[in-house]
Amino acid sequence: MSRRVSLPTADDLFRPTVDDSADTKSVRAVPDEPVEPEDSSGPRKPSGRVRHDEKMTVYVTSDELLEIEHTRLMLRRAQGLAVDRGRLVREAVALVLADYEANGDESILVRRLTAE
Repeated sequence: MSRRVSLPTADDLFRPTVDDSADTKSVRAVPDEPVEPEDSSGPRKPSGRVRHDEKMTVYVTSDELLEIEHTRLMLRRAQGLAVDRGRLVREAVALVLADYEANGDESILVRRLTAE
């Protein structure tokens, strides 16, 4: 028996990540929206399903992680939305930032941060 490690081939590493033959009848993915240039006249929008070049690590408690996962599963069950945790967090951040831009000192973000 060989002790050599089997490494993936180039075809495995560079394979398409989307399977066109997948069954999408029961669960629909959140539709892609074209990325439009940012302007100051409209509300801030989340990046959606695009390749993200930047990474940020956020630490959460186990209860917060369970709440995020529970919400993700509820979105899948109730609305049929297949959303990953990253997308859910980006949407939540976009909502909070849009509220802050619109309401400033009266935003939910300021109220929650000053209540601590």
